[in-house]
Amino acid sequence: MKYCWLCLLCWLAGCNQEVGSLEEDEFTRLRRRMVEEQLRRRDIADPAVLRAMGQVPRHLFVPARLREYAYDDHALAIEEGQTISQPYIVACMTQALGVGKGDRVLEIGTGSGYQAAVLAQLGLRVYSIEIIPSLAASARQRLQSLGYDSIEVRTGDGYLGWPEAAPFQGIIVTAAPDHVPPALVAQLAEGGRLVLPVGRGDQELLRLTRKGKETKIDTLLPVRFVPMTGKAQKD
Repeated sequence: MKYCWLCLLCWLAGCNQEVGSLEEDEFTRLRRRMVEEQLRRRDIADPAVLRAMGQVPRHLFVPARLREYAYDDHALAIEEGQTISQPYIVACMTQALGVGKGDRVLEIGTGSGYQAAVLAQLGLRVYSIEIIPSLAASARQRLQSLGYDSIEVRTGDGYLGWPEAAPFQGIIVTAAPDHVPPALVAQLAEGGRLVLPVGRGDQELLRLTRKGKETKIDTLLPVRFVPMTGKAQKD
């Protein structure tokens, strides 16, 4: 029996496409389960946050060797000794910001870009700072390739914030200083919220809300993040 090589190649291409489709279907199922079992059954109730978490493909923000664990209920290692946060913590911090579509948000610690993508999925204008140049470059490329064009990524020391883009309705910090950076509080808009982990070893997730010259502080839950580096370790 004779075979047409062109037909064979087309058949193989069709098989590869089908396998890829099946893989995406499985990731979609795992993402839905993550939302239902890890988030909705706990205290994540904001419909917009739940929807965003169900839309962002977290498996594309972790190393290929770890993709099967992308929707598990724990943090995962990424490049440069850093981590991508547990899905629940990402959702919790996002919900705590209390921001709305069109707001300007500053993220300190871009990492893989996942948290920034979740914020952008909410319809926010996101400014993200990463102190490690290689992480900033890879996150920028990843976010652009996925179509997140409302995110601007820069390399720099997040302890100092992004003053030329301030004020922000929300600021989220994904690395832990041992004190609240004054520059970040100063860059909050009136009524804006800063959500960040604070502490060395034992850490607490705090939410600061700016009310005129006063700042209200709420303690949300115990957490464990990588330490904030740069100027945060010197002040």
